[in-house]
Amino acid sequence: MRRIVLIFIIGIVLPTLTSCRAISSFLSKEEAVAEVGSARLYRSDLNMVIPKGLAYEDSVRLAKSYINTWALDQVFLSIAEQQLSKSEKDVTRELEDYRTSLLKFRYEQLYVNERLDTAVSDDKVEEYYQAHMDKFILRRPLVKARFLKISAESPTLKELKKKMSSEEVNDLFEADSLAYSSALKFEIWQNNWVDIALVASELGMDYTSVLASMKGKWVERTDTTGIMTVAYISEIISEGHAAPIEYSTPSIKDMIISARKQQLVSTLERDLLNEARENGQFVILK
Repeated sequence: MRRIVLIFIIGIVLPTLTSCRAISSFLSKEEAVAEVGSARLYRSDLNMVIPKGLAYEDSVRLAKSYINTWALDQVFLSIAEQQLSKSEKDVTRELEDYRTSLLKFRYEQLYVNERLDTAVSDDKVEEYYQAHMDKFILRRPLVKARFLKISAESPTLKELKKKMSSEEVNDLFEADSLAYSSALKFEIWQNNWVDIALVASELGMDYTSVLASMKGKWVERTDTTGIMTVAYISEIISEGHAAPIEYSTPSIKDMIISARKQQLVSTLERDLLNEARENGQFVILK
């Protein structure tokens, strides 16, 4: 029965809100743009959720979606008010628990933000890395690589491949310059280790296929349109080995800062309890 009543109300309310002309009129003229029973949605409410500068058609589409969502919420609320028992509608405890959690979280954030030291020295990074190296074991290989996407018929292909596989900095600069005028894409991951999955995605392959397709340090692929993708993998660290510290440094800094945050929160909780005990606010009753 509840389901029949709900479907009946939705069938009446929502279709009345789907006219773009009506939505447009609501946005430009009327203060109240929709109502469900005694509940009203006002133009000012819509203005808060529709970004300024949005194209007219997009504004109308977003308004329509928001109004329908609001209407559905009101319909559900009306049905719930009618069908639920008094005890089922009593959410006082849940609201109080949510308020407590929210205020606690906000104060913790304020406390932490005022005291958190976000500077992490190289020595701290090195110390953490050496003490927790098991956390940095690779699940996929890391590589240093160069990637080229170009027509297989390009007259510069041979020269580009020669220069992109060179270890001379000047050759890599020249490859970049040459690729600018003749290639569809040219990337160099030479000074930083990257996940092989990144290179694989550029090649349109999965990383295991990249490893299986390597000939020496090269992986090449030509699609049906005659576009060639080429990867030159100059160095590789296999899965199962520890990632180098330079690759792991951003993660290590995040871990150290996260631990500092947790320490601040733990200290806050301990100090607040101790203070409450000392001033008599917190008493365990026998």
